Amino acid sequence: MRFMMSWASAFRLRQYVKASLWISPLLGLVLGVVLAELAITADTTDWPPSGWRYSATTASSVLSSIVGSMIALLGFVVTIGVLVIQQATGTLSPRYMRLWYRDRLQKTVLATFTGTFAFAFSLLRSIESSSVPDLGVTLAGGAVAVSLLLLLVYLNRFTHNLRPVAIADLVGRMGEDVFERGIGAVRAATPDSGADAGRPGGRTAVVRATRGGAIQALDTAGLVAVAARHGCVLSVPHMIGDYVHRGALLVEVHGGTSRPDDQYVTGCIALGPERTIEQDPAFALRVLVDIAIRALSPAVNDPTTAVQVLNHIESFLTVVGQSALPGKYVLASDDGMPRLVLKGRAWESYLQLAVSEIRDYGATSLQVCRRLRALLDGLLDSLPPTHHPAVRAESHLLRESVERAFADAARRSTAYTADSQGVGGNSQPGA
Repeated sequence: MRFMMSWASAFRLRQYVKASLWISPLLGLVLGVVLAELAITADTTDWPPSGWRYSATTASSVLSSIVGSMIALLGFVVTIGVLVIQQATGTLSPRYMRLWYRDRLQKTVLATFTGTFAFAFSLLRSIESSSVPDLGVTLAGGAVAVSLLLLLVYLNRFTHNLRPVAIADLVGRMGEDVFERGIGAVRAATPDSGADAGRPGGRTAVVRATRGGAIQALDTAGLVAVAARHGCVLSVPHMIGDYVHRGALLVEVHGGTSRPDDQYVTGCIALGPERTIEQDPAFALRVLVDIAIRALSPAVNDPTTAVQVLNHIESFLTVVGQSALPGKYVLASDDGMPRLVLKGRAWESYLQLAVSEIRDYGATSLQVCRRLRALLDGLLDSLPPTHHPAVRAESHLLRESVERAFADAARRSTAYTADSQGVGGNSQPGA
């Protein structure tokens, strides 16, 4: 058991594999060699038809051309990747790059190119004056056609999907999905009685971090199981996304018949150099806000992009606001006993993250002020009354910001008029 990989290590390994740009091409390289051997073995005198047979010179020329072209295309895709990194980092958000590295289409294109290269190169060694792998040469031509088609799809996708509004739509939907999955898992594990964990017997032990990093994810099932096994309650005083330094308090142990193994407990909490979106929907909101305020910087000065991002921020806040957010979650074991206490993010935190920086950076923009007013009015209309005080507080802060930024009454009135398009949509005079 001591040599088994912990859940946190397995999580970090999965994150590395998802973000890696070399593993998929390596698999394509190996698969190309294997398929070449199979093609040589399957090549018979009865197939392919006579019209698809090649001389040794022709086959060698065709395969050599394929090898050279695949290397050139691979370099072309890598060049595009470098340009994408520069563009996304400069005009969008560096946080988005973590998601771009994981794009499956990009990895498929790289794997197809390396696989076709390995396939054609492996066939070259089997060409003799009296023996030509006709089937393999034909399949290599088909692989080139597939590679070119994937290249066109790849270019089309990144031409359209690297626009800020397309990225905002992607990140917003990812954040909504993560939130809904997380809140559903918490509800399923809530004690039937709804009783608080109560911290039986007070804090009896603490588990400290053995390494520093941001909390990327928690193995809640593993933490609940170990707490049930030792008859205790575990409390995590940090939210997912918090940074903890080495030696910092990581988990509190309350009560129990024995103390859980510290190494096992720390192995249920994945720490890494930066936040991830897997269990942290607020990180998706952070990326959306970063894109909006980058558009509002004096160097870019593109308030329309900020308004478009606010559309997706409003959608995200509407999804989050439909659920009760108590700020603390209690998870139970199979016997219904509370075993794990997690610190949650309150509705006010989501709302403040979503609008405060955009309000400050866009204080002098008519578009942004009007769209923010429409966003807050929309939340008042769609969310339960328990969330209204926080929304009204943000609306009051927006009014004060408008009054400071616009000197004359007429412009203040215009800036504080709700408009779902920023300027040009259906507007209602401000209260």
